[in-house]
Amino acid sequence: MDRRRCGFNSNLKEDSAVIMSNLYLVNISGKLEYEPNRKGFGKGLLEAGKRWENVVAACADLTDSTQISLFRDEFPERFIEIGVAEQNLVTVGSGLAAMGKIPFVSSYAAFSPGRNWEQIRTTICLNDRPVKIIGAHSGLYTGKDGATHQMLEDIALMRVLPNMVVIAPCDILEAEKAALAMAADKRPNYMRLAREALPILTTAKTPFEIGPAYIYERGEDVTIIATGTMTYRALEAAQVLFKDGISAEVLHVPTIKPLDKKTILKSVRKTGAVVTIEEGQIIGGLGGAIAELLGEEHPVPLKRIGMRDHFGESGSPDELLEHFGLDAKHIRLAAHEVIAKKSQSTDVK
Repeated sequence: MDRRRCGFNSNLKEDSAVIMSNLYLVNISGKLEYEPNRKGFGKGLLEAGKRWENVVAACADLTDSTQISLFRDEFPERFIEIGVAEQNLVTVGSGLAAMGKIPFVSSYAAFSPGRNWEQIRTTICLNDRPVKIIGAHSGLYTGKDGATHQMLEDIALMRVLPNMVVIAPCDILEAEKAALAMAADKRPNYMRLAREALPILTTAKTPFEIGPAYIYERGEDVTIIATGTMTYRALEAAQVLFKDGISAEVLHVPTIKPLDKKTILKSVRKTGAVVTIEEGQIIGGLGGAIAELLGEEHPVPLKRIGMRDHFGESGSPDELLEHFGLDAKHIRLAAHEVIAKKSQSTDVK
């Protein structure tokens, strides 16, 4: 695996290259390795269990699919199989947290938070219990399982809850780091994970903390803000835009709530145009969060890419991303659109 930075904007200043190299990213122009990020969660939870005896886990009859089985096999006395009862899953988690435990509870995102949102709201968030909720098989990367299991509303559902932290890692290594960070965090957390294998963009040395947004590519003309599985697509689009003569800055936002307003606004004030990309509903999702921030702090031309009030369909992830306009081709077109609007605004002034 090539351990160089993923950047390609060779016309940027040297200090920018130094900042990027400190992230130890993989060069996406080379051959990439692929693994599901849910496997990273499983490894991270197992390590958290070894570090802290009060880490416990529970699942709604999906231990292998959510990879919580790694923890179960190592610490059977600290694991509870709830069965197909997602409302019980999170309320048991809240009770365990009230007794001083650090509970991780996992299911498919369609069922948790999809089925048990009220219990999450009332027993976890209202009481500010540090339960760690894992929503696996989220988004279009659920593929041929189709619309019923392609949870596209989870970011919006969880972002609106007071006290809740919302995380969407881009690959297996970041998911592993996120699981460890969640175990140490004192707040309720939600992490969304994909079913299918994802390109590995980061390395063991790539930093991760809950909260920061990370500049994965420096640019001057447009800011592309992505989260989770879509960060790779944003980097792909930035490569194509570079050939168009456009310097795109790519922000990876693994923590959707709380939002890193400082980093985002600094980038937007520099570029003056924004594209957001997410594998979920833009209403209430990352795009909604960015629109709220920019509307209050720094209005600029903005194009949100994501699911526009549609459910998913059956198909491979690549087919679905192209069908719904979430691939690099559509990100490129959106970037050109907002840059044109920026130019029109400048001409009017």
